[in-house]
Amino acid sequence: MKWLLVNAMRFDVFTLLPEVFSPYLDSSILQRARQRGIIEVFLHNIRDWATDRHHVTDDYSFGGGGGMVMKPEPIFAAVESVLGVPLPCPLILLTPQGRVFNQRVAQELSAFPRLALICGRYEGVDERVRQHLVTDEISIGDYVLTGGELPAMIVMDAVARLLPGALNDPEGAADDSHASGLLEYPHYTRPAVFRQWEVPEVLLSGNHAQINRWRREQSLLRTYQRRPDLLASADLSEEDRAFLEKLIKGQTDTQG
Repeated sequence: MKWLLVNAMRFDVFTLLPEVFSPYLDSSILQRARQRGIIEVFLHNIRDWATDRHHVTDDYSFGGGGGMVMKPEPIFAAVESVLGVPLPCPLILLTPQGRVFNQRVAQELSAFPRLALICGRYEGVDERVRQHLVTDEISIGDYVLTGGELPAMIVMDAVARLLPGALNDPEGAADDSHASGLLEYPHYTRPAVFRQWEVPEVLLSGNHAQINRWRREQSLLRTYQRRPDLLASADLSEEDRAFLEKLIKGQTDTQG
């Protein structure tokens, strides 16, 4: 199954469940990105490379224990048949044991013209896939899912929206939470008053300098309140630091 576009970033996804991808890829931003020729997605069913009559792709683990393990032969055959040897692009295994995916990793991956993703299932993949085939391992968080299909969609979504032309607003990706190292500022839309809750007056003022400063301060405030750990690596101006010092002093005075 494939969607072929011109001059697009290419994703090759190796999975046992290619059918789960279509609903998401045929919707919203990813659909527009494919239609605009920004990305192309090729789905490869690993089961197609199993050589037995029942197309078995898993087996019991040596040494015993519960659960099944994805066999190495179909995975190696699928990858080498599609990508060739040596690999022309990063080959990423989606696994809870990988490095944690974040905006910085998404930006790193968006620089490649092509990415390949392997979706694990069951208890995982034969260790020889990790040792001798994949070039990277990524986790989307410290929890366990049924398979790597959802993580693969998350990676494609996060990477695709960073590509030029993927979003209707050219500045949209730059304003997102984590894009600048901070959480995003609050958003409001019409009506200006809803159930007696009013939109902040500065947003109605038309003064873009004041609006930009308010948004920056709200972003700093929200990050300080919810994810203070992000501030250590954020790119902060002297004005930002002065605002944060004022926040900290105000909190200390209140508690003191």
